[in-house]
Amino acid sequence: MTDTHTHLYLPEFNPDGGGEAAVRRAIAVGTERMVFPAVDPGTVSPMLDLARKFPANIAVAMGLHPTEVNEKWRENLATMMNHLDSDPDRYVAVGEVGIDLYWDKTFREEQMQVLDLQAAKARELRLPLIIHCRDGLDETLEVLERYTDVPAVFHSFGGTEADVERIRRRLDPMFGINGIVTFKNSRLGEVLPAIGAERIMLETDSPYLAPVPKRGRRNESAFLPFIAASVAQHLGSTTAEIERITDRNANSFFRLDEFFTEKTIKP
Repeated sequence: MTDTHTHLYLPEFNPDGGGEAAVRRAIAVGTERMVFPAVDPGTVSPMLDLARKFPANIAVAMGLHPTEVNEKWRENLATMMNHLDSDPDRYVAVGEVGIDLYWDKTFREEQMQVLDLQAAKARELRLPLIIHCRDGLDETLEVLERYTDVPAVFHSFGGTEADVERIRRRLDPMFGINGIVTFKNSRLGEVLPAIGAERIMLETDSPYLAPVPKRGRRNESAFLPFIAASVAQHLGSTTAEIERITDRNANSFFRLDEFFTEKTIKP
């Protein structure tokens, strides 16, 4: 299986053997490929350090997260862009990037500008985008409709069927489905048929959003099988078939076979 969005390099994993132990637990249950998106300049070094230790299992993405767009956004964005420009073959996507107005709307315009600049960089480098969108769908679509030629995934999607329709009227993206689909108070399972298995990629967003029956715990990539089983149930399919389809989707979107054979993380 492929966890297309996980942050096992974060310090939340330090008390329990660190990211290395978390990666090994994931591999042990069949989550053999993982995509690590960056968040801000401070996450780059631990992310790459862990990826170098598992060159056959971990791919990485580079981008400035929208909640990290603040007074220093120009400096921080320049750092992330420099990483992309200095060795673009190291990365399988630009991300995670996007719009988040849930906590604070102070930097709304700057978030849109940063998303625009990173989408332009993705187009230049011919990389896909990993989109974080929380309470900012209007703004996200306003920016991305200028980049319909850039493949994108709406990571941690938890929206409605109407949201799916709005997005697909303007774009042709993938949708990252994680533990939200297992929550009793979520209607996401009912939305999955409107997305279709061919547009779904599995993710955990570790250490956040642990799926049932692990809800309330720190999430990790080893919990991905619970998400696959829930997606299969909601789509009237088998877990094995959902694993097969979503692995194929992830491989195509991120070009993982190419990455792991020709573009592995450099020592």
